[in-house]
Amino acid sequence: MLSQLLKPIKAVFKSELQKFIHKDFHELVQRMTVIDTFLFLIVHFVDKFGVWHKLPVILGLLYLAIRRHLHQEYNLINVGRIPVGVRSNLVDLPYRTADGKYNDPFNEAVGARGSFFGRNMQIIDQSNKLLSPDPMVVATKLLARRKLIDTGKQFNMIAASWIQFMIHDWIDHLEDTKQVELVAPREVASECPLKSFKFFKTKQVPTGFFQNKTGSINVRTPWWDGSVLYGSNAETLGKVRTYKDGKLKIADDGLLLHDNDGVAISGDVRNSWAGVSTLQALFIKEHNAVCDALKKEDLDLEDEDLYRHAKLVTSAVIAKVHTIDWTVELLKTDTLLAGMRGNWYGLLGKKFKDTFGHVGGAILGGLVGLKQPDNHGVPYSLTEEFTSVYRMHPLLPDDFHRRDVSVEPDHNKSPPLIETVPMGNMIGLKGEQASKEMGFRALLVSMGHQSSGALELWNYPVWLRDLIAHDMDGKDRPDHVDLAALEIYRDRERKIARYNDFRRGLFLIPISKWEDLTDDKEAIEVLRDVYDDDVEKLDILVGLMAEKKIKGFAISETAFVIFLLMASRRLEADKFFTSHFNEETYTKKGLEWVNSTESLKDVIERHEPEISKKWMNSSSAFSVWDSPPNTPNPIPIYLRLPH
Repeated sequence: MLSQLLKPIKAVFKSELQKFIHKDFHELVQRMTVIDTFLFLIVHFVDKFGVWHKLPVILGLLYLAIRRHLHQEYNLINVGRIPVGVRSNLVDLPYRTADGKYNDPFNEAVGARGSFFGRNMQIIDQSNKLLSPDPMVVATKLLARRKLIDTGKQFNMIAASWIQFMIHDWIDHLEDTKQVELVAPREVASECPLKSFKFFKTKQVPTGFFQNKTGSINVRTPWWDGSVLYGSNAETLGKVRTYKDGKLKIADDGLLLHDNDGVAISGDVRNSWAGVSTLQALFIKEHNAVCDALKKEDLDLEDEDLYRHAKLVTSAVIAKVHTIDWTVELLKTDTLLAGMRGNWYGLLGKKFKDTFGHVGGAILGGLVGLKQPDNHGVPYSLTEEFTSVYRMHPLLPDDFHRRDVSVEPDHNKSPPLIETVPMGNMIGLKGEQASKEMGFRALLVSMGHQSSGALELWNYPVWLRDLIAHDMDGKDRPDHVDLAALEIYRDRERKIARYNDFRRGLFLIPISKWEDLTDDKEAIEVLRDVYDDDVEKLDILVGLMAEKKIKGFAISETAFVIFLLMASRRLEADKFFTSHFNEETYTKKGLEWVNSTESLKDVIERHEPEISKKWMNSSSAFSVWDSPPNTPNPIPIYLRLPH
């Protein structure tokens, strides 16, 4: 009765509020609760002035917390019916399975290999606009690298390799058996490395839903489960295990083993390169070291027990490094330093959590160690939009800078450059051979001392426009592809919103003119030409590269909002990071191992102590190694103001 009486009052209230809200969000607000409407107003007001990243840290965190809440309520969309399964029983399955099943406590199939990609916003059918404008025109005129733009000292080639290492852990689309061919239009044909190329369509599978009638299938496990090392099925797992003391296979030289065809043996080697293989080798060493430590603590642990516990520990170390080390370097601001550490430790911080355990909910105690996993009422998956914003191939340079680790470094711990190797020789089977010739130490040190490319227009590697793609087993396909053009096509094919609709879907104010996107006059001129001076036609990938960056951010704000939602979701929806992040599941030694690891530098020092001592000057292994270490800041982080 009361709710009926209040309904007209709410309607009038919301109608009045619309005067202060961008017209594109009027319908959205009508669907919101009164509380969420009020929270939206706060975020929207701050966005109008574009100042959230300029606020004091504590206010910036409040803004992000409110925004994350709104996205958790309105930007998690399930795609596809989940097969009726059984509730998982921790007593029977206190470990991560090969295919990702039995993590969700209510349904075995959630997050398993072969489950659907979810959505963060409604689909935009572009079946009649797949070639508008032509992907090869977009790639040639707006993406193709003219001259390398790098990230300075902020981000190195280990950081660039790391995100590819993570992609191989999380996402890959099931392909159709039907091929598509793109042909370069005459206006750009002379500038395209390939005049035409063929590729397999993304497989569209019926969902059983009325609105999203079809969806895409993830052939990797979307959990943070280290499947880049272990694989996403029992067959691959069988290839990488030694079946002795729980360990994984690794070559005597500290790099990956290879089969008779020269294909690397690891969890996921499709479309890979030497940088990813090096990180796989490093974390195989980590897994095997965990096995040794656990065996030393308990001699009764058998091969299967050691493997399962070590997989839990190693996966958690990877997740922690990504959360409080890699992401902090990617989004180099005090607000995000506080925010990412808050995701893991909570506002009370590491010292409090180490002493007293998880206290309070997600805000005070962090997402890791919550009493129960939280999927916000939507079965866990990674999303099509998440896939889209992780298109970061401009991070790759044109050449790999090989360093000489046989001589003493200079005062900045920088070893001399002895060779520049074309990146085309560092990918696939060629890259595996080059890795063997260089060795693990030289590879890691060289990547540490080389800046990555920047995520900008005209910075997409040209060598990726004539690329040998791989089958699912890591073997070369006969058809080369233009990856820049293919990525434009993929977003359209998968019904991902174009840039302005993407922003609307994330409650970000859309651009009304090109000058809202970029200050680069040449870029504006070319954007007008390619997109017929219509900002609504702008592709999401181009928009993310063109968008003005927040100071300290290596990515766009638009991409960051997806990160804000999904980085938290990967932790809070996983029982092995929440209800079962404990000694009973991980073992006492295993949990200590995770809790004492704070960075990739810690991992490197465990296995190659001389590397960081001799060649790493920087505070993080993800920034260029000859850069000075971070200056200590005596001001408590929550009291800091942006620089």
